[in-house]
Amino acid sequence: MTTCPLQLGQSCYCANRVSSFTPAPAKTAVLLLAHGTPDNPDQIPEYLRYVTGGRPLPPQVVEEIRHRYSLIGFSPLACWTLLQADQLSQELQLPVFVGMRNWKPFIADAVKAIGAQKFERVIAVCLAPQNSRTSVGLYRRAVTGTAVSGNDATGNAALPFTLDFVDEWHDQPLLAKAFAENLRAGWAKANAEYGGTLPIIFTAHSVPARTITEGDPYEAQSKETAQLVAKAAGLADDAWTFAFQSQGMSGGQWIGPTVEETILSLKAKGHRGVFIHPVGFLCDHVEVLYDIDIFFKQFAEKEGLRLWRAESLNGSKTLTAALADLVRSRVGAAGI
Repeated sequence: MTTCPLQLGQSCYCANRVSSFTPAPAKTAVLLLAHGTPDNPDQIPEYLRYVTGGRPLPPQVVEEIRHRYSLIGFSPLACWTLLQADQLSQELQLPVFVGMRNWKPFIADAVKAIGAQKFERVIAVCLAPQNSRTSVGLYRRAVTGTAVSGNDATGNAALPFTLDFVDEWHDQPLLAKAFAENLRAGWAKANAEYGGTLPIIFTAHSVPARTITEGDPYEAQSKETAQLVAKAAGLADDAWTFAFQSQGMSGGQWIGPTVEETILSLKAKGHRGVFIHPVGFLCDHVEVLYDIDIFFKQFAEKEGLRLWRAESLNGSKTLTAALADLVRSRVGAAGI
């Protein structure tokens, strides 16, 4: 028995693959897709080869990423994703599979397992609500490019089931509600500790600028998610701002403003603290546990500011409800 990193004991999802769902005969299955994360810092070089498609990275970049993972100790992305899959299967009474693009359990293995169990239809949902070719587009390609039963007439992999792929769900009402719930709870506590009202910075992962100039909807959708969360939380327009975080280390221009620039802007306006709420991520992983909790916090402290953040959605039952609504909307008249 492996010790559960989320302190879930016998109900550990990532270490022991425990599922409380008892499969019933069904023609439809759900596939949750996520980025994937290594289990420990020693796996970083192999993990990065999956991320880059085999393209080598400078040794200093590999070591920097290894260092970040060593500081957080463990990235629980797979744990939370598998927990969400279990909660979703209970909610829908349907089998829910998990596939990761860059680490175990791999998307290809999930597709093969689904095919082996003879499901006729699969509803695939990316756990990245805002649509970008750099994330959702790659997930779709990973699913559709998985050869399971030969090739079709176009030469593409022929899937043994009908694929219903959810490309975006950035404006799903229950998603906004889930984020708003965590925002209200965390912001109230932080304001009490601060002794005032903290400005809120909503964040999402940055992408290369060329992606947006070529028509990618990601930037607009990320900001729309923030607007919907602000509305659900009852925030005034001047209570929050938006920034993109975790710009890449591979060179080229990435979209902003950055979190660092935004912190400096708020400092110039007289603020001495900030509250960060990432709305582009659904659970804790390195971009939250290192980028926000360590790097941005240290940056703020050097500038004389304190920094707080909202809890990630992680095992949120409201997030589970949002995912269930997405699936049900695709099932439509057929019912579940």
